Amino acid sequence: MKTSDFFQYQAQTTPHPYTLKVQKAKGCYIYDDRGEKYLDLVAGVSACSLGHRHPAVTRAIKKQLGKYLHVMVYGEYLQSAPIGLCKLLAESLPHPLESTYLTNSGTEAIDGAMKLARRATGRTEIIAMHQAYHGNTYGALSIMGYESRKKPFEPLLPDISFIHFNSREDLSQITTNTAAVVAETIQGGAGFILPDLGYLEALRARCTEVGALLILDEIQPGMGRTGQLFGFEHYNCIPDILVMGKGLGGGMPIGAFTASKEIMYSLADNPKLGHITTFGGHPIIAAAALATLQVLKKSHLIRDTLSKEQMIRAQLKHRLISEIRGKGLMLAAILPSEEAVQWVIKDCLERGLILFGLLYESKALRITPPLTISSKQIRKGCETILASLNAYVAKS
Repeated sequence: MKTSDFFQYQAQTTPHPYTLKVQKAKGCYIYDDRGEKYLDLVAGVSACSLGHRHPAVTRAIKKQLGKYLHVMVYGEYLQSAPIGLCKLLAESLPHPLESTYLTNSGTEAIDGAMKLARRATGRTEIIAMHQAYHGNTYGALSIMGYESRKKPFEPLLPDISFIHFNSREDLSQITTNTAAVVAETIQGGAGFILPDLGYLEALRARCTEVGALLILDEIQPGMGRTGQLFGFEHYNCIPDILVMGKGLGGGMPIGAFTASKEIMYSLADNPKLGHITTFGGHPIIAAAALATLQVLKKSHLIRDTLSKEQMIRAQLKHRLISEIRGKGLMLAAILPSEEAVQWVIKDCLERGLILFGLLYESKALRITPPLTISSKQIRKGCETILASLNAYVAKS
């Protein structure tokens, strides 16, 4: 595995990737080609909720491998893994969220949810949030609330407008022309911004008042990361369409959007095949996701997430950390500058600890470990971060 081949043949997403040569991963650790291990406080950007190669997930994958792989485009044949996953999601969600469309990624699920909202309401306007991040397909990019990242790819979808997250005053912009409002339950790329007390409830009430659908993006907060299976469960706010991804797959690529059966049927007819996918609901992926959801629901992992948050907050105290934002194991330590964040990420990698940044908030140090992280591993991670911060102060 040559670094030169990586740069020559694999498309790059940044000018300066971290280039860790991954040999294997297990639990909360990633191992390089020299056998060095790294404690993972990123979890594939909140995707590996049960850590790497959780036994229940790998067993489910191997079991399904012995049966069949892809057999037909989505929605035509009965397959036990995707049906079982959709059924367990329905049993885990409040009424009327009962019908799930499985996709290949979170951003694809966002696009599907937008289509569903326009089809179900007969309206075209979609309202999103400033500083929102929902993915990078053209639909999701169109509702990205960060103009400088969108500008190079315009023109994007029409009839998109933006309001400010946590602004009660802006809710008046939601009208009878609005098909849907799309919001992250917790804003991720913006810096793990929590909703103010009562904001989501007010947003829900305004959507109901004017007949607009509320789409909540739980791609990152979902799957137990905030101390509930879904972040919206902390608030008195049930969406019309729920979007999920990342941690649902247990390390495999997946997305999904869930709505009432009545709303979801809008995609089934007039025209039929109104939303189609070849590989969405793939039996291997669905088996992994079903096993992940079963472990989350049967174990103590979700219950323990908030106590693990408190451990991190108690131990991660340093004069360079102005605040720690977020909830559960979706946390961001705010440092003085982007330069400090990037230095600490690289320094911690050399110390055997994996950290990462956030998309928009350049001063944020991402801390989103697997939910399976132990108290000992939390202590080790925090000690390493503090040692790195001290080294940064010493060299400055």
